[in-house]
Amino acid sequence: MKKLLFALAAALVLMIPAKALEVSAPSALLMEKETGTVLFAKNEHEKLEPASVTKVMTLLLTMEAIENGTLHYDDMITASAHACSMGGSQIWLKENEQLSVDDMLKAVCVVSANDCSVALAEHIAGSEDAFVERMNQRAKELGMNDTHFVNPTGLPAEGHVTSSYDIALMSRELILNHPDIRKYTTIWMDTLRNGASSLVNTNKLIRFYEGATGLKTGSTGAAQYCLSGTAERDGMELIAVIMKGPTSAQRFEDAKALLSHGFSTYALVKAMPDGALPPVNVSLGTQATVQPVPSGESLLLEKAKAAKLEKTVSLTEQASAPIAKGDVLGTLILSSGGETVAEVPLVAGEDVPRVTWGALALRYLRTAFLGR
Repeated sequence: MKKLLFALAAALVLMIPAKALEVSAPSALLMEKETGTVLFAKNEHEKLEPASVTKVMTLLLTMEAIENGTLHYDDMITASAHACSMGGSQIWLKENEQLSVDDMLKAVCVVSANDCSVALAEHIAGSEDAFVERMNQRAKELGMNDTHFVNPTGLPAEGHVTSSYDIALMSRELILNHPDIRKYTTIWMDTLRNGASSLVNTNKLIRFYEGATGLKTGSTGAAQYCLSGTAERDGMELIAVIMKGPTSAQRFEDAKALLSHGFSTYALVKAMPDGALPPVNVSLGTQATVQPVPSGESLLLEKAKAAKLEKTVSLTEQASAPIAKGDVLGTLILSSGGETVAEVPLVAGEDVPRVTWGALALRYLRTAFLGR
């Protein structure tokens, strides 16, 4: 019930109209990370080749393996002949050369190393094909209905397609649940192999756009110039996806236009009351009151509305036990300029069981004979 009520309330916020904005790329999308709100979309479900932006999924599965303990940053990975044969962007791994997971992640994020992507895939799943199966399964779980992966690199392959919407979905999953990836995606220049190999980030936003946090570039002759670019300002992180940009420079200009539009137009607001909430009286409970708590959800609002935001708390005067943690006790109403922009449930912060008949009788006797 709590989730249903919040979903209905949040719908008021999520129906944000996109203002006029033009990008040259035939497919593009702008998404806010916390809420997943789409702020701009252009042919967002068109199935196109993603080139190395594919590696967002490779990175996601790698970070998930680290999180579940089947992979560690200091694990050493041995490069196979197959991994070394990838071509394209690479760090020129030699067969049987060993690098740590940490170094391979750096190589994938900074210079889009195809050889390291396949080496990670083989180490995690046992083979590249098995890893690709995991990629497609994870895509299905994320609702990436426009996507079919054939490899973990994005090198040209028949049937290897995705969409700007799906790229935003997997990018959001990566940066929302694995923020440590920033340790690699924000590197501008670095080295590997004790300084013998130099790395310069393919994502020019990292150096030239304020607040840039990542994420992944890609380009091939057929895919042209693609990008999933992320940036954060004032506690709000945005994802700008560009597919089939006409030039490398233009994809970055399009991404900057999307990001700047988002930062100048929207703000992320926590659905929290301005002051402490009073306790709610409980009848027939094991305790006399229960403390309501706000959901703490984030709301995405136009800046003009966020600047004039007013908050009103409405709480029930009394609740009957039993009360379960999460039961709705009231509503936090957020309005701006006389318009309600969201209604967020205020819920019980703890369980309050119903008092037993024996305890109720004892309570009555104490009140009757002892005055307490």
